[in-house]
Amino acid sequence: MKFAATALAATAALTAVPALAAAPIAGNWITEEKDAVVAVGRCGQSLCGKISRFLKPPPEGAGQRDVNNPDPAKRSRRILGLPVLTSFSEDGDVWRGRIYDPKSGKDYRSVVRRLSSGKLEVKGCLGPFCQTQVWTKAD
Repeated sequence: MKFAATALAATAALTAVPALAAAPIAGNWITEEKDAVVAVGRCGQSLCGKISRFLKPPPEGAGQRDVNNPDPAKRSRRILGLPVLTSFSEDGDVWRGRIYDPKSGKDYRSVVRRLSSGKLEVKGCLGPFCQTQVWTKAD
């Protein structure tokens, strides 16, 4: 009987705690290299992020194409407006999806988290190895 009361109390305590929710990440973000602004918002049922503005012109100018993409059919796409964050969905206190690096033409598994400082922690991972950037909110 004592065990049942303890189990009931533990269950009540756990259900009283709200589930962790990921902080919203929608908005305009300046990349760590300060070369572009990425606009993050809804794309159907998930979130995505597109390059909305260059802060430093790319090597080939504003009309730069996705020349490093491994898919020849995608190499003619303009970098400006290109989706670099795709298929992001909330998973506990983080957002999970894919990140595309147009400089290398590679696509990585990604985890994004809003930091308490208001900045965005963006991880790109290949297997167990991850590289982290911190993006700042654009005005």
